[in-house]
Amino acid sequence: MTAATSIKLDDALKGRIQNLAEARRRSSHWIMREAIAQYVEREEKREALRQDAMRAWDEYQQTGLHLTLEEADAWLAKLEAGEDAEPPKCHG
Repeated sequence: MTAATSIKLDDALKGRIQNLAEARRRSSHWIMREAIAQYVEREEKREALRQDAMRAWDEYQQTGLHLTLEEADAWLAKLEAGEDAEPPKCHG
């Protein structure tokens, strides 16, 4: 279901959107919907990453378990090289 929503734009931004729409042979409406959809998707991913980081921080505070940068970097290098590497053991 779609619903109409209004948005107030200053003349400069509205002109920029219209110019881009003409260059891309799209409607201004399409450009704005696409921009909003991309923004929301990006921000949802950022929020998910932030939530993961907060959970990891909480877990670290509770357990003290961690990897050093060197341990994590070495493991990731093996994975990048295509090796089947077990993750290193956390220590606290």
